[in-house]
Amino acid sequence: MIDSSLKPFAAKVRLAVFDVDGVLTDGKLFFGEQGEALKCFHTLDGHGLKMLQQAGIKTAIITGRRSTFVEKRASDLGVDFLYQGREDKINALNELLETERFSMDEIAYLGDDLPDLPVIRRVGFGCAVINAHPFVRQHAQAVTDNHGGLGAAREFCDFILEAQGKLEPMLAEYL
Repeated sequence: MIDSSLKPFAAKVRLAVFDVDGVLTDGKLFFGEQGEALKCFHTLDGHGLKMLQQAGIKTAIITGRRSTFVEKRASDLGVDFLYQGREDKINALNELLETERFSMDEIAYLGDDLPDLPVIRRVGFGCAVINAHPFVRQHAQAVTDNHGGLGAAREFCDFILEAQGKLEPMLAEYL
């Protein structure tokens, strides 16, 4: 579990940003007959993004690769902002901030590799998945217990919701 001493940072979050490969997927790429890269997403992670949105928190994806599968997944989940083909993730985030009113303190980011690190270090709540590159884990505020593509995004989402006092009421709706 993410260290509870970080709840004050997560309590401020109004925008949660996610990498894809290694975060919303396990990082493996499977190639189809036509050369398309196939990706596997976990439903637990997807529901976490939906819960953030239900709680009034905007969601974004910034990914270095382009994929119709990511576009479809983002659309299915109702992700507010999608930036694909962007290795320069901090520049993509800055572009988003040119049109949307968020301060860096109000942004959370979950990543796994070196292109994610500039964003992880700038935002108010910068996290890495447990199977992230060691250098990225070393510089993140928090590291998930779950692996990317296997519940790490849900853990991140639940932590934000819990820090804002929104998780328990949302869970109670299912009882």
